[in-house]
Amino acid sequence: MARRRRGTEMIQVELQSVAGCPHVNAARALLRECLLELQLDVAVADKVGAYPSPTILVNGADVMGAPASQAAACRLDVPTRQRLLAALSRPA
Repeated sequence: MARRRRGTEMIQVELQSVAGCPHVNAARALLRECLLELQLDVAVADKVGAYPSPTILVNGADVMGAPASQAAACRLDVPTRQRLLAALSRPA
């Protein structure tokens, strides 16, 4: 996971996806926009593998909440801007 400081705290952000996921580019763009909005200089670990896709983890927590299964699967949406901003703003 990529780590950077948010004030004096460390923040870890990871984008997980399966190959060919139709929603990963939208999730990646939203994540980039939210990081810019919060002025966070965070490198995002971009992992492709057998994950519910797309999954955004902030400090190890799934922004969308725990999926019903950890198996490779396509999620039907991406997190909302509000949910992602809240996760990125939450203390570690």
